[in-house]
This record gives sequence, structure tokens and C-alpha cells, in this order.
Amino acid sequence: MCGWGLLLLWGLLPGAAAGGSGRTLPHRTVLDSEGKYWLGWGQRGSRLAVRLEVRTAGYVGFGFSPTGAMAAADIVVGGVAHGRPYLQDYFTNANRELKKDVQQDYHLEYAMENSTHTIIEFTRELHTCDTNDKSITDSTVRVIWAYHHEDVGEAGPKYHDSNRGTKSLRLLNPEKPSVLSAALPYFDLVNQDVPIPNKDTTYWCQMFKIPVFKEKHHVIKIEPVIQRGHESLIHHILLYQCSSNFNDSILDFGHECYHPNMPDAFLTCETVIFAWAIGGEDFSYPPHVGLSLGSPLDPHYVLLEIHYDNPTYEEGLIDNSGLRLFHTTDIRKYDAGVIEAGLWVSLFHTIPPGMPEFRSEGHCSLECLEEALEAEKPSGIHVFAVLLHAHLAGRGIRLRHFRKGKEMKLLAYDDDFDFNFQEFQYLKEEQTILPGDNLITECRYNTKDRAEMTWGGLSTRSEMCLSYLLYYPRINLTRCASIPDIMEQLQFIGVKEIYRPVRTWPFIIKSPKQYKNLSFMDAMNKFKWNKKEGLSFNKLVLSLPVNMRCSKTDNAEWSIQGMTALPPDIERPYKAEPVVCGTSSSSSLHRALSLQLLACLTLLCGVLSTKCL
Repeated sequence: MCGWGLLLLWGLLPGAAAGGSGRTLPHRTVLDSEGKYWLGWGQRGSRLAVRLEVRTAGYVGFGFSPTGAMAAADIVVGGVAHGRPYLQDYFTNANRELKKDVQQDYHLEYAMENSTHTIIEFTRELHTCDTNDKSITDSTVRVIWAYHHEDVGEAGPKYHDSNRGTKSLRLLNPEKPSVLSAALPYFDLVNQDVPIPNKDTTYWCQMFKIPVFKEKHHVIKIEPVIQRGHESLIHHILLYQCSSNFNDSILDFGHECYHPNMPDAFLTCETVIFAWAIGGEDFSYPPHVGLSLGSPLDPHYVLLEIHYDNPTYEEGLIDNSGLRLFHTTDIRKYDAGVIEAGLWVSLFHTIPPGMPEFRSEGHCSLECLEEALEAEKPSGIHVFAVLLHAHLAGRGIRLRHFRKGKEMKLLAYDDDFDFNFQEFQYLKEEQTILPGDNLITECRYNTKDRAEMTWGGLSTRSEMCLSYLLYYPRINLTRCASIPDIMEQLQFIGVKEIYRPVRTWPFIIKSPKQYKNLSFMDAMNKFKWNKKEGLSFNKLVLSLPVNMRCSKTDNAEWSIQGMTALPPDIERPYKAEPVVCGTSSSSSLHRALSLQLLACLTLLCGVLSTKCL
């Protein structure tokens, strides 16, 4: 039951000299670029415990914001004035006016101040039943922070000037595995002096040879190696397993990915073995799982793909970023695998302009999981972490899990998705996927500020809807994804005929007259979209049959391919449980994009009432 909280102002404790209340917190990060504001936090039952360490002798402000700005924020302000601690619960309205909250829900646990720093520790219920407070869930939280050199006076906190900022975090992540030995051996897969073009999106690929091991090793930790100052430039890093039949000369140079002149060898690198995205930190595997290297089934060559995001078209950038892999001969019980699920990255993923909310779904069908798991691991696989990925229009992602028509616990979700903060979510409890289960990656978008269609694609202005599942034991399944059929999408805007044979992409429309000789992209943009039409189109897309892809690690396919009807007993949208309402990018699919489009185009003729002439 949620009730009225009593604010307890504690005096300085005898343990103040030790710098804390004595209770450790599992998570800690710096919030500013100068190291003046540190945040520690952890969950204690139904409460969140927070520790603020700030280089100031004045007040310290901290809060939760829906956008990272001051408007409609939930804020707490504390400090030590004249030897007495204080902590006050505030909120702001839509006009950013600061008001003291009648219901004081932040509880002071510890406070101290010395000549340089103020330390405040407090707790708060995750769900306070106060309309001025933000509920804290497994979703991304945009924390805001500020401080001032003076304490709060009778008129309230003084304006903090530039001593403020915001950072996206996932506050309810479980505690990470124990810290590994600093002496653990490692090797780097790092680009060397890559020139970044002055364009908004660049995918750069470089092939590396894995060090030759005489016996099996397990990679147990992977961390990003980001060149200082390039933290906002590196959007994601993907690591793919490649074919082994190469001459080492292929290692001598990198190349822009998906370019016509890209080396053919790069096309053999289809299987994702690790993914990191902007905002993420290092990743440690659970104590019983590792990424296998050195055995006959393991990669000898890998491809490192880095997505550079340069929206200001800055010139002269040179980058040296990549990944560091820590490994051991102390072999763990299970080998880890990665399954990419969701929507194929394709122009057939369409989102109308001007929509406050639009939903897309990518299906990992029960037929695919039935065949792959029955052949490989009838007892199922165990998911221990998930990375959810979309682009700038993304607002929320859920990875839904079904068994025999019944919805299971969500594998992962983020109802407050932040494009600039994407990392693997450690599951609090491992979840088992059995033969015959099916998964839906459900993405929610907002295109209110866009005048034209948003398409699936590589650019940050294009969209994706993907889930990367880290699991064990490793099986021969790397991709389980879908895309809705295109024909009824075209019929929705009134297309009647397309030219055949299709000699260009995007294909050209023959009739009706208003779309004659237009590509389907131009026709979709020409249609007069409004909110009513967008909602009708969304309902249609969610009900369409889908084209499936169910891929093995050697780039072959399981037999479950082609058009599949959606399960009739799956409810959409997702019905939230009480309280809980709810990529890095897929580039292995990008390499197969041309093949996928050709396959889809073969389905265009003779489907429904649309003619091919």
C-alpha cells in the first residue's frame, strides 16, 4: 500500500568520517565530465537507495525527468547547512516552475559535508502513488542533476547556472557479476586511423584474425575501447563470425560496409557474436557462461563493424575505436550464443509521418524455434541478457514471449527508450525458450516531427526494431526475423499495378495514374497521410502475413522460410501488468538485404488482387 511518507532529517552520524552510512551500493557512475558529481545506487526491496557525492559546500539537486529537461520533473534537493542536514522533495510543472511537494517521499539516511564535498544518502519507494513522482521501473530513466555553492535558503534553491546535466540510466539493473582479476589476459580488435567521412551515417568494416590458441578459451568480459572525445560519434559496434577460408592479406585494410566495392570476404561474416551500442558499458558473462574461442566450431576470423554517427558533418575525424576481449583457459560450463530477432532491416518496414504513436512488430515464429531447437536442444535454451535496438523515432521496445498461445513474462522491455543509451539488459532471472515458443519484438515510434515516411534502413533517420538475445547453450540458430508483406501496404494507398519484370529497385508503379512511374517510396510519400489514415494503416500492418527468415550460423537457412500467417491467439497491443507497463543495430541482415528484397519481390506477382504487368 502506498502511504504518506514522513521526512526524517538525521544529524551527522558518528560514521561520517568514513564517508558513508556503511551500506554499500552495487552501481556507481560519474554524471558530469569533470568528475565533480558521482552517483551511487541500488535497489533495496521496494525502495531505491541513492548516494550523491558532489564537490560543493552548497546544495545538491537530483531528479527524474521524462525528457532529460526540467519540465515535469521529480526532484529532490539536499545538503548540510550550519551543521544540520536537510532533504526536500520538489517537482516542476510543464513551465519548469519548481514547487515543494506536499507528499515528501524522499527519506534521508545519511549526510555529511567537509571543506570540499557534500555527501547525501537517501531512499525512496519505487512507486509512491504520488502524481508528482515518477515511478521507477526496468525502463530507461533520464536522471537530471545540479548543484550550487550555496545551500537552500528561505526562498528555495538558487539557480544552478551551468552546474547541471542529464544522463540516461537503467536504475533497476541487477548487480553485475563479481569484478574480474586485473591480470586477466586480453586482446584488442581496434580500428587504426579510420577517416570518418563528413556525412551523418557511416558503417566501417574491418576484418581481424583471432589469436591462435592451442586450447579452448572462454571470453568472459568484453569492453568498448572508445577513442577519447568520440563517445558520441560511435553509435554501435557489432562483432561477426566469418568464414575461415581466407588469405591474411584481407586483414590489411578496412572498408566502408555495404559499399559496392566492399571486399567479397566481408559478405561471409553473417553471424553476430557480440553487440555494443552507445551508452553501454563493459559486459561480463555470468559465471557459468563464456564466449568460446579456440575450438573447431569457433571463429578464426571476425568482422568488426562500427556505426559512426556524425550529424553535424564534422570534417577531418580520425578514429581508433573497437573492442577489448578478456579471456581465460578456466573453461566455464556453457558456450554463449546470440540470436538476432525482430524486423528485417528493409524498406518494407514503413512508418507514416505525423504519428504520435505507431507500432511495428518483428516475429520469431514458433515454426522456426520448433525446428531449430528440436534439432539442436529439445530441452531449450536459457536467455540471460537482451539488447533492444531502434533509432531516433523509437520510443519503446518490448520483447514478448509466448508458449502455446499464452503470454509469458516479458523477456525485456524499455518503455522510455533513449537512442543515445543502449546496453545489454541483464535478466534478473534467466528465462527458458522451448521448441514451439514464439517471440515478438514490439517497437513503438513517434514521427510527429516528420513530413515524410520513415523507412527501415541503416541511417539513424531510418528505423530498426531488433532484439539481441544472449543465451546458452549455443545452438545453430543466429537469426529469427520477419517483415510484413508489402502488397497490402501498397493497396492501402490505392496502388493497382506495378511493372514487370522489375529491373529497378525500388520497383516502379504502373497504375493508377497519380502514381504512374513512381517508385513505391515516392508513392507512399505522395499519399495524404493524417492521424486517422496512419492509425488505419498501423492496424493493417499488424495483421498482415509476414515473410520469415530462420538462419543458421553458416549462413544456410532452416527450412521454415517464406510467407507465414500470424498466430491468431496473440493479443496486441501488449496488456501491461500492474505497475510494469511494458543493437545495436542489425547489420547481419543488411548484408543480405539485396537477396531479401529479391525474394520478397518474387512474391509480389499473383498475391491478392494486385497485378504485375
